Amino acid sequence: MLIYLLVEFNIMDFSQVLAEKTDTIIDKWVAAVRKDRRIESADDLSYTGVKDHIPDVLQAMVTVLSKFQENDIESIVTASFQHGAIRAEQGFDPAEIAREYHLLRTVIFDILQADLLEGTPVDIIRSMRLIDAIIDEAIARCFKSYVEERLRELQQLQLSLTLHNEELTRLMSANQEYLSQLAHELKHPLTSIIGYSDLFLRQQRRKTEIKDTSTNLEHIERVLRNGRQLLHLINDVLELSRYEAGQIKLQLAPTDVPELINNICEMLEPLAAGKNLKVVVDCHRAPKELITDPFQCQQIITNLISNAIRYTESGTIIIMCQVLDKERCAIAVSDTGIGIAPEDQAQIFEPYFRVSASDRPYLPDSTGLGLAIVSRLVKLLQGQINLVSEVGVGSTFTVILPLQIES
Repeated sequence: MLIYLLVEFNIMDFSQVLAEKTDTIIDKWVAAVRKDRRIESADDLSYTGVKDHIPDVLQAMVTVLSKFQENDIESIVTASFQHGAIRAEQGFDPAEIAREYHLLRTVIFDILQADLLEGTPVDIIRSMRLIDAIIDEAIARCFKSYVEERLRELQQLQLSLTLHNEELTRLMSANQEYLSQLAHELKHPLTSIIGYSDLFLRQQRRKTEIKDTSTNLEHIERVLRNGRQLLHLINDVLELSRYEAGQIKLQLAPTDVPELINNICEMLEPLAAGKNLKVVVDCHRAPKELITDPFQCQQIITNLISNAIRYTESGTIIIMCQVLDKERCAIAVSDTGIGIAPEDQAQIFEPYFRVSASDRPYLPDSTGLGLAIVSRLVKLLQGQINLVSEVGVGSTFTVILPLQIES
């Protein structure tokens, strides 16, 4: 159909107009994407990140319109494949990509409207049909590459889960105490992964066309979401097991704690922004340098801040670092969250313990391992951790570390 339109319609002048106005189209399209609340994945992207390969699609359109050659469609195919794969890596969902192309179509027609109206009614209809055909071709190719990228991510996740499962099996053979609890935590996400994977594979084995593409993509997204949850749980169990087995070896180095805290806050900022939480960092009394293991210190702070965000629905997260004396410093993370009852505070650092109440069930992504890992890493860094909390008011976790770890 697209080739038929190309042969049928002489549009040399129109292709030149499109080429001259490409930059204007791109600018207005990027602005429209940023303004559209149905494309939230573009909020944190730069201008270049949003623009991506759309200029290639427009250039391919100009080329096709001016040359009428079938092999020129390959330029659209290539650009659209790249666009779909990159959007998958950026976390876009299918509806957001479809919305992008809808806006692109609208912007093109809005900007070229005056030029189109100078032609005859037949020319207007033909040119509109041609633009629609080219964009439809780009959408089809873009979604194909999007699905392929999601499948590639799924395969990598499956491989990673397999490797982690083998390591977990080896470590757990020496420690069976928590095996039944672990099996319970793994059961539900693993069941979902198996079920949706089986459904997807059975669909792929059929030779008939799958009409409900959006449903098919939702299956993939569910697999990935549950796979990531399972992988997070396995990583926590492995971290705890390595500590218990004495396999964590400290790598001491001078550490800039304020820079470390700021980097962690930047990484977790989207989680806080999603709940409209204010994050305040106070490091003006922090030590100039801390001789510790920067990776383990990062693990401790990351877990504490992410926990504060997870259990706080409104208010502020405050991270403070200060020197206590010539030998010690303190890192405190305070929140205005749900708080912890006195009877639960003694158990909060035990593996698999999670605070719950009749009106407040467990959070779905909680494993009960985060604070257990924190307390053990603090001990490994020759420090201590204290908790002050009040139900309904909030909690403050304070980690006290030596300025220099004794080898």
